Amino acid sequence: MGERRVWVWTETAGDTPHRLSLELLTPARALGRAEAVLLGPAGESALQKLAEHGATIIHHADDPRYTQYLVEPQVATLSALIEAERPDLLLFPSTPGARDVLARLVGRLGVGAIANAVAVDYDPSGRLLATVPCGAETLATVTLEGPPPYLVQIRPKAYAAEAVGGEAEVRMVSVPLDEANCRVRVIETVEQPAAGPNLEDANVIVAGGRGLGRPENFRLLEELANALGGAVGASRAVVDAGWVPYSYQVGQTGRTVKPTLYIACGISGAIQHVAGMRGSRYVIAINRDPDAPIFELADLGVVGDVLTIVPKLTERIAAR
Repeated sequence: MGERRVWVWTETAGDTPHRLSLELLTPARALGRAEAVLLGPAGESALQKLAEHGATIIHHADDPRYTQYLVEPQVATLSALIEAERPDLLLFPSTPGARDVLARLVGRLGVGAIANAVAVDYDPSGRLLATVPCGAETLATVTLEGPPPYLVQIRPKAYAAEAVGGEAEVRMVSVPLDEANCRVRVIETVEQPAAGPNLEDANVIVAGGRGLGRPENFRLLEELANALGGAVGASRAVVDAGWVPYSYQVGQTGRTVKPTLYIACGISGAIQHVAGMRGSRYVIAINRDPDAPIFELADLGVVGDVLTIVPKLTERIAAR
């Protein structure tokens, strides 16, 4: 058996590869020959960035129709590439676009897929193994039956992006796109400023839940986060209640974060929330309920009123 070919689905923001795609080149290098798949126009800097992070081959289709959020032409081209090249493993970042592509590929190719993985490897016999969260404190190891290619979607920050240097061979891809694959077109694009912080990049997150009492009290968390140089997050309960935008949500149906410090303020610690922040290095929990499940995960727990404790904490930090 030759060297495994591991493809990484690459998304870009402008002319920069998405950080989550760069992260996936790390396990791709460890498991075999790392190759990137990039659909849409991209400059030399984007291609060089992929090479620097370990891509040895870049499959690049520069048709401008790939630049819009249109999944049909992307799936048509990627499925044709897979059938022609037969890679062993495809890794997908945990983004909305990648989820759409992954789901349609499963249906089109008739293969299995694993989503929400935090690690991927092969055992000595060559069987694919993926580790996925199964509840708040449990991890499960799963596999896929049948021949490759295998499709695996990886959670953010499961791996660190590593610039290792190197050069890549760029292979231009040309797959004819017929009308059946281009039935949807973008008529107008309206840009909306992002609401809230980029939680996935934050080293410190101050998150709030129902225990804050009312939406106006999120101001206290913002002040603490500013004092710490961090960002503000939230539980699903307060997002569903309309207190803060969805971009604040941490959890199974929100953002997956891995900060150095996570301060949970008035958050009970539901399994769904913990699934999104369990990778935090240190957790501080503030809650008036001494039996709140969040204390089981916390490195430091404070039983008390967040509306009293948080302002005092902010004051002390700001005075340092």
